[in-house]
Amino acid sequence: MASCLGLYIETNLIKYAKVTKEHDNLKVESFGIKFYEQLGNAIQQIIAETYSYKIPISINLSEETYNYFYFFNLLNKNDLKKAIETEFDSYCFDKGFNRNALETRYALVPDLQDKEKIKAIYISTNKIEINNKLQDLANATVSTITVMPMAIVNIANIKEKEGYMIVNIEEKTTVTTVIDKKVYHVDKIDNGMKTILDSISEKENSYSKAYEICKNSTIYTMEGKELQEEENLYLEDIMPTLYQILEQVKTLIEGSLNKIDTVYITGTASAINNIDLYFQEYLRDQKCEILKPYFIPDSVKININDYVEVNSAIALAMQGLGYGIKSMNFKKASWLDNMPDWMKAEVGGKQKETKSKGKINFSFSLKGELDKVERWLLRSAISVLCLFVIYSGFSIFLDNQIKSKQKEVEENTNATMEQIALADKDLTTINTKTTTYQEMTKDLQEYGEYKTDSNRTKDIIPTLLSEIMYAIPTGVTITSIQNTSGTHIVINAESQEYDQLGYFVGRIKNDLILRDTVSTSGVKQGDVVKIVIEGELP
Repeated sequence: MASCLGLYIETNLIKYAKVTKEHDNLKVESFGIKFYEQLGNAIQQIIAETYSYKIPISINLSEETYNYFYFFNLLNKNDLKKAIETEFDSYCFDKGFNRNALETRYALVPDLQDKEKIKAIYISTNKIEINNKLQDLANATVSTITVMPMAIVNIANIKEKEGYMIVNIEEKTTVTTVIDKKVYHVDKIDNGMKTILDSISEKENSYSKAYEICKNSTIYTMEGKELQEEENLYLEDIMPTLYQILEQVKTLIEGSLNKIDTVYITGTASAINNIDLYFQEYLRDQKCEILKPYFIPDSVKININDYVEVNSAIALAMQGLGYGIKSMNFKKASWLDNMPDWMKAEVGGKQKETKSKGKINFSFSLKGELDKVERWLLRSAISVLCLFVIYSGFSIFLDNQIKSKQKEVEENTNATMEQIALADKDLTTINTKTTTYQEMTKDLQEYGEYKTDSNRTKDIIPTLLSEIMYAIPTGVTITSIQNTSGTHIVINAESQEYDQLGYFVGRIKNDLILRDTVSTSGVKQGDVVKIVIEGELP
């Protein structure tokens, strides 16, 4: 009976499931969700709680990239492999990626649109991420590191000649398109449960409480009841994100060249009540269901929804037990993994003492039937020879593995240093361009202000003169008009009569020819009275 512990690791929580396989029967022995602050301690607690000290562990990647390449299916296996690697090398060169810093795997499927071609689903991730994952599980036996969108298919009840989309709404959302029991495409959506849980946890100051709130939230469709206030309290944090995910899923379905019959919903969001009805309300032509592990009957004592919460962990455990696409394991096999089973078995036992009455005969002959002493000597010689061969082979193998690991460490170190150098170069370029952009922005702002003032004052002076012309009385003479600064206007006027000057000042104020109008007291010089009028252009 084989067992595997699946660990689906996110930023704040771990989903775990211990699955055993006996013949073709699968059983989930233990499962759950654990929120953590220190990942290493949480993993050790899960291993202790599930008693998984010696069983293999299967974990997920989180930052992988998907590319798709097409080739003629007439290529043989070796030529196809070279063509795929060449295509990806060209892609890395165009994007400026360091090929040596990436760990890659690929899967091949027939091209449904062109029978003469084959499609390669090429998956890549940074080696540093894999090393970080292994460091978090340094004291555990990690056998499988795989990508969740490919592994989630393990638990689905997939039928031939039908199209499926598995919408896995975890921290981020992935959409796996399955046609005729084969994975054909993976789409990543940035929106996911992280947005929802972060929003609620800011209010409740607890990530675990935010998760429980989501489990207790119910989405009411157009045909459902009216929402009660306490039930609708957190839907404002949930619904916008779900709507954005639904819209993108709808776009993917409409853009698919193949018919999609069923949409499976899984991940942390599947704990939200009626989420399948919400999807069904918008996706009329597809059947929308919560994804349930196909091997778990509905009549179990444990609620089936409790298993659904840890779908991702169950799928990872099944991947570790040999289900799914076997080439999707991103963990390189160690020397212990490559060792044959007969070498791993414990060899021992007590030697039986051989006694005989009287004198012992140490002569050894292969003729005739062997006596007890001869059999004992033969077995001892064979045992020593086997131990010598095993020891020699093991020593050579271990030496090769050490050299291989040293080379791998050097490659990773060089790749890391290259990435750091590129980052420093990019930072210098960004700082230089930032200074240039700031200077250009300042010049544009100054020019804009100048143009604004120029356009604003361009027509004001002619308008002012026109208004003064209509407002000035017959007996008043303007000796000068000055624009002393900005919008400030100074008018010198004179008349033989005080009342004419007063009338003129009144017209300027009442007709709003100038704002904040003030005037001096009239000064009489001979027969003429002179005044100064000041104000601001409107």
